[in-house]
Amino acid sequence: MRPLLTETDLEDELSRPTPGVLDTLRNLGGDILVLGAGGKMGPSLARMIRRGMDELGQQDRTVYAASRFTSPSSMDELKSHGVKTIACDLLDRASVQALPDAPNVIFMAGQKFGTQAVPELTWVMNTLVPAIVAERYASSRIVVFSTACVYPLVPTSGPGSQEDDVLTPPGEYANSCVGRERIFTHFSQEKGTPVLMFRLSYAIDLRYGVLHDVASQVMKGEPVDVTMGQANVIWQGDANARAIQCLERTSHPPCALNVTGLERVSIRWLAERFSDLLGKEAIITGSEGPNAWLFDASRSYAWFGPPTVSLEEMVAATAEWVRQGGASLGKPTHFESNDGKF
Repeated sequence: MRPLLTETDLEDELSRPTPGVLDTLRNLGGDILVLGAGGKMGPSLARMIRRGMDELGQQDRTVYAASRFTSPSSMDELKSHGVKTIACDLLDRASVQALPDAPNVIFMAGQKFGTQAVPELTWVMNTLVPAIVAERYASSRIVVFSTACVYPLVPTSGPGSQEDDVLTPPGEYANSCVGRERIFTHFSQEKGTPVLMFRLSYAIDLRYGVLHDVASQVMKGEPVDVTMGQANVIWQGDANARAIQCLERTSHPPCALNVTGLERVSIRWLAERFSDLLGKEAIITGSEGPNAWLFDASRSYAWFGPPTVSLEEMVAATAEWVRQGGASLGKPTHFESNDGKF
């Protein structure tokens, strides 16, 4: 991976289409609609689709990005890259009905942080919005962004959660995400909609994510809690690519896919590695618990091969970004939480 020194460089890297993305765009016809495109991953994912279409000479196809878009600048940025933006409240049935038809839909809307304060809003966003969207796009194929938190914590000595495991997670947020999957499954069964549950764990952008959290704590001399002793991570660009490729893998009844890295990252090791790279002492607090949210992503590797960006590349890039005072989204992952409270 080339050096990433500015947000422009970073966004360009995160939205670079892979050969697998280009193959999918060749195989699939029609426009693509990204719902909830104003979040952390949506803009780079929408740009990746547009860049791939342009590279293939598919200028007649449209990439739509729909979101509340509370920041006009985010809409302008996507427009400048050829993505058609639509300001839409997905809780408003009339607004959703007015959205353009599209045979390919990537659903990214949801709420995580603030669940403890307003659990009812989390449930509305994670279950009612899916019902409205699933009803509107019953004739489309839909890739549904979910979370690997739908699984319970598992022993760190075990293989990690697999797609067919029972979904019995802790906490309101994770259970509302199970609700999201159940809603889409219901409409798939009722309407025959092809769906895939995209269970993502810790996508890495240099401005946020587990690596950014730990690197920032080391840089600031803050303690790194290792109670949740291990995690799985994946480069956001690779997660974007897998999501787009999953449009070809939707099915009725729905299937699920764990999307993350195969290797487990020790949080203690990560803190010590950033200590070396940043020249700062790592302050460790807590001790590793027997359980963690860990996932077996073998199926995604079998489908799409290994990610293009390695763990060591992500670590080195994050260290350099933090060392130079690179921008932060100010959205900690709270990976330390082992009770599902966010």
